[in-house]
Amino acid sequence: MKRLHLISLTTLLFILTSCGDKQNQKEKIKVAEDVPKLKLSLAQWSLHKEIETGQLDPFDFPRVAKELGFDAVEWVNQIYKKEMDSLGFDAVIKRWKEESEKYGIKNVLIMVDHAGDLSHSDKDKRDEAVEMHKKYVDAAEYLGCHAIRVNTFGTYNAEAWVEATYDGLKRLSEYAKTKNINVLAENHGWFSSDPRLLIPLIESIGLDNCGTLADFGNWCIKRKTDENWGECAEEYPDKYEGFERLMTKAQAVSAKAYEFDKNGNETTLDFEKFSHIIKNSGYQGYISVEYENETLSEREGILATKNLLLKHFN
Repeated sequence: MKRLHLISLTTLLFILTSCGDKQNQKEKIKVAEDVPKLKLSLAQWSLHKEIETGQLDPFDFPRVAKELGFDAVEWVNQIYKKEMDSLGFDAVIKRWKEESEKYGIKNVLIMVDHAGDLSHSDKDKRDEAVEMHKKYVDAAEYLGCHAIRVNTFGTYNAEAWVEATYDGLKRLSEYAKTKNINVLAENHGWFSSDPRLLIPLIESIGLDNCGTLADFGNWCIKRKTDENWGECAEEYPDKYEGFERLMTKAQAVSAKAYEFDKNGNETTLDFEKFSHIIKNSGYQGYISVEYENETLSEREGILATKNLLLKHFN
């Protein structure tokens, strides 16, 4: 009887321990489920060379995104200038929706270029830009996007830029709020790449749908000539500190990559540091993959960028 008692006690301890282990496993699983899943989208600009050279029909973007393992995309309007001229704006947006639905792809946002300057010092020009951007707000709503990305180049005088950008961004954001769409200023050159100016400006607008698209690259705050693009004369002093500031208002993130070593690490940007900043910020939205160079093919660059992000977020 004593032996049976010992066996029973041992068995009971085993059962209790097993139950405890299972409970611990359940708790670990629950914790794991609570960790935000890395959500990746593909920026269409990553394929612009294939499209410009005629290798890829721009409307096949969702199909290629699916083939590369993405379930979400970010459209670039300037890629469709020819199609918009020939087919019309509404027809192009309709095709975007049809193709994304065909392949089960989520539309995240539209990157809007060449639609007027929201930071123009001339109010008439600014008014025109606000009106031109409104149709992209409407398109974003139709597509199921959460945002449009806008440029804020404007004047090359800081004080005038702040005043003009405040007006243009605020009026567009007020309209976009009625459509439940976010208006995001990207660090894309000149004062837009200086978070010391951009973040206080967005805070002063005070609308929750007005924020930033924080890009790993694009830190030129002054060029050698008064042009939006061209040789850089001055960069923001610390891109990682600047990115951390941008993340305080970020509703989109662009993981830009240029060059990789044999181990798959980006050699010009510290992806580990950027990833750490994103995690610390509490950001839970999509991170877009944007490869921009010629040492790899566009598709190889896309996959290399995607793999590097997976490495640092898993």
